[in-house]
Amino acid sequence: MLRDCFIFIYNFDLGWRWLRKHYVRPMATNVGVNDHPEQSEPETDQSDCNKKEEGVKRKRMKERSEVWEHFVKEDLPSRRQATCKYCGMSYKCGAKKNGTSVLWAHINRCRKYPYNTPKDSKQSLLSFKSAKVTSAAGGTSGLTYHKFDAGCIRKALSYMVIVDELPYKFVEGVGFRHFCGVMEPRFNVPSRITVAKDCFETYLTEKRKLKNQLKKCNSRVSLTTDTWTSIQQINYMCLTVHFIDNDWKLHKRILKFCPISSHRGDDIGKEIEKCLLDWGLEKVMCITVDNASSNDTAIGYLRRKMNGWKTGVLKGRFIHMRCVAHIVNLVVSDGLKTVNESIQRVRHAVRFIKKSPARLQRFKKCVVDEKIYTKKGLCLDVPTRWNSTYLMLSAAIELEDAFERYSEEDPHYLLDLSETDGKGSPDADD
Repeated sequence: MLRDCFIFIYNFDLGWRWLRKHYVRPMATNVGVNDHPEQSEPETDQSDCNKKEEGVKRKRMKERSEVWEHFVKEDLPSRRQATCKYCGMSYKCGAKKNGTSVLWAHINRCRKYPYNTPKDSKQSLLSFKSAKVTSAAGGTSGLTYHKFDAGCIRKALSYMVIVDELPYKFVEGVGFRHFCGVMEPRFNVPSRITVAKDCFETYLTEKRKLKNQLKKCNSRVSLTTDTWTSIQQINYMCLTVHFIDNDWKLHKRILKFCPISSHRGDDIGKEIEKCLLDWGLEKVMCITVDNASSNDTAIGYLRRKMNGWKTGVLKGRFIHMRCVAHIVNLVVSDGLKTVNESIQRVRHAVRFIKKSPARLQRFKKCVVDEKIYTKKGLCLDVPTRWNSTYLMLSAAIELEDAFERYSEEDPHYLLDLSETDGKGSPDADD
């Protein structure tokens, strides 16, 4: 009992001393100090006052929100308020209690803001830009109208990316965002991920439209397809549909562009069958392909499937249509074998000059020195396109004098062409 009382008295004494030290002001014993009580204040109070005065004189921070471009701040005795520059509406704008969400909401619905059109308003704005719209009288109208619609702008943006084959990150460029901000400040430019989603939605929408158009079409459709291998060693296939609608207009649409496992005929036939089932196409008139042997296997596979659907014409006897352009290319290539050596000499000469920019620049100087006035330039042919061989030979005939002058100025020209299959450089007989 006595021990508890002693502990209580000891703790009470410590608490009393702490209170006297922090809250009880000591009595002044110096008479001089009592005569001037206003000077007896501690120096800490004076330093606190100095700090407060410095705080008042500190430069105010610049407003970071763009909403303050439309509002004016006013300091009142009781509070601080922001007044709209257009309609004069006032709102509280305390730095700690009030944010800028209310101010942004007001700008979006302010009817006197010149660049604002209420969402519920059906009013459109007139524009004096030229419009390619043919009127009933046959002329063109120079007065159009437009209305701000973020959804329509996003659709137009996805259309631009698709048609111009732009990368998705194009919309995140600094220049494009600055252009959109100047053209339409109310439009928030989406990210590349959003644009990719919009492009895919555009694809689905167009696919539904084409499906409905093919479903309503009373005529049969024709298909063309081709396969190739890219430089990344990936096999691709493209399938195109050709049809005449009910208004007798010819249409051509790409149904599928996809990678395939191989160039085997069965794989090509299965991929085409899968695409036809996806689009709901059964009335196929013919399929145009080149003369590769794998296409014969693919057409045979499709003929068996279409006979099972019972939608073919004469049991698919005329479903296989060979590409006329490929046949013409084979005929021309076979005929050019009679002058193959001359063509090879011209081809090697053109390849030698186009291999180096310095050589090409020297050849252009030879064309100027020979006073040859032509817009044709050197072009190298492609084995699969006979018309490219024609263009190469046609340009070489007009630039014959330039070839002779170049052989005199470049000593490596004749030496290199002589070592290439022993054909040498082209001459007048070629």
